[in-house]
Amino acid sequence: MSTVDSFAAKQDLSVGGTDYEIFALDAVEGADKLPYSLKILLENLLRTEDGANITADHVRALAGWEPSADPSVEIQFTPARVIMQDFTGVPCVVDLATMREAMQDLGGDPEKINPLAPAEMVIDHSVMIDVAGRLDALEKNMELEYERNRERYQFLRWGQTAFDDFKVVPPGTGIVHQV
Repeated sequence: MSTVDSFAAKQDLSVGGTDYEIFALDAVEGADKLPYSLKILLENLLRTEDGANITADHVRALAGWEPSADPSVEIQFTPARVIMQDFTGVPCVVDLATMREAMQDLGGDPEKINPLAPAEMVIDHSVMIDVAGRLDALEKNMELEYERNRERYQFLRWGQTAFDDFKVVPPGTGIVHQV
């Protein structure tokens, strides 16, 4: 993701025979004194540094953070992925579909309209309990859930196949807090 590595922080880490690309915080002077939450932000800046939106000056400003000082530099955060619950995810997919339609109407390539970061929509807390006290209760409740919301799930299935880096975690498989 990073196109610039001003601090030579990009390194390879080998674990169990698999190689990972990491950005070492110790490459930046002052990183060791940052609180944990700001170290996460610092790693994000190193990973997404592009020389335009995120520069070496942004990295230095964060590394030089003083708890009592008034903020003087706005620091950008670029998420590596987005996790949405279905109440926020469905309108998002509708917006993306509408943008694709507008792009096509304007003569552009609708396939260019995609989430900028990998997005996962988790449909949780949606299965109502109509059947209880039976071994097949979950199965029956899931069937009723899909019957009640058939059009919604068809639309989300379309979205999952239409957009790059968009996945749907179906109901009955877990809750967003587990993902």
